[in-house]
Amino acid sequence: MPPPLDIAILAFDGVQILDVTGPAAVFAAANDAVAQPHYRLHILSPAGGGVTSNSGVVLGTQALASVAPSTLDSVFVAGGDGGGLRALAAQAPVCAWLDEASTGARRFGSICTGAFLLAHLGLIDGKRVATHWESCSALAKRYPRVQVDANALYVEDGGVWTSAGVTTGIDMALAIVERDLGAPVAGAIARRLVLYARRPGYQAQFSALLMAQERAREPFAGLVAWIGDHLGHRLDVSTLAGRVSMSERSFHRKFTSVVGDTPAHFVETLRLDKGRSLLAAGVSVKRIAADTGYSTAAQFSKAFERRFGMAPALFREMHAHPPAARMLA
Repeated sequence: MPPPLDIAILAFDGVQILDVTGPAAVFAAANDAVAQPHYRLHILSPAGGGVTSNSGVVLGTQALASVAPSTLDSVFVAGGDGGGLRALAAQAPVCAWLDEASTGARRFGSICTGAFLLAHLGLIDGKRVATHWESCSALAKRYPRVQVDANALYVEDGGVWTSAGVTTGIDMALAIVERDLGAPVAGAIARRLVLYARRPGYQAQFSALLMAQERAREPFAGLVAWIGDHLGHRLDVSTLAGRVSMSERSFHRKFTSVVGDTPAHFVETLRLDKGRSLLAAGVSVKRIAADTGYSTAAQFSKAFERRFGMAPALFREMHAHPPAARMLA
């Protein structure tokens, strides 16, 4: 039996408890799923002992110095209160330990606002990363060398794994388990944790349709829902304005004001979001183009590459479900 892979999650006073316990539950469930200790989890803090989360629940931790950075397969920084993260950043031994651990580990990263500490240390310069939607602008402004993906639930860029807020740490941990142990194990864990669905990393933190439904009022609330159900249809301004009995000029102005996006850009966003899901599911580009209202596969591919910076074929290669690996005995 091979030795377990050591995974560390760095916690601190003011940590978001689900940033720690969510991924920890996934890795523990993976051990149960394969009936052997594939992962050995270390919850660390600078001094060890109890740390008080931002919900008031106290977590038991090991002292950072008790785990040699060179022994770690993976290391992640949890998110939480800004004051707690700044306190970590001010401690030279913590920064030195994390710098050494990230250099030697097979993968490293963060959950939620833990990305700020990695950025402070220059560990994610030039990397595409995720963080909580409320902190995306601040992270991008403070650390311009970091490529902040404001939409993704989690991002893998080389050996760097980062997730958005709170429960997305579970999604990222499931993706890591799938990479290590295969899709059947990750699926079994999702069922055990009673998750409604396993969410892919490219899924937006908030869908454009949901945000529009939240903002919209009649007559646009019903129209927004109708658009989402008819993406393969003609959805130009003339058609949409006619459905709510407005002139095209008045419709364009009022829709943009209420929804926060122009009709054309909003429709394109919904179409391309659906296209991403269909690509990951293995649907052909020709079929996707027809289902999302593009006249040709080339037209869909051009719009997709303009919006996401990669061709549909590359996206499919990156996000298609991998072959199921055998569960360990």
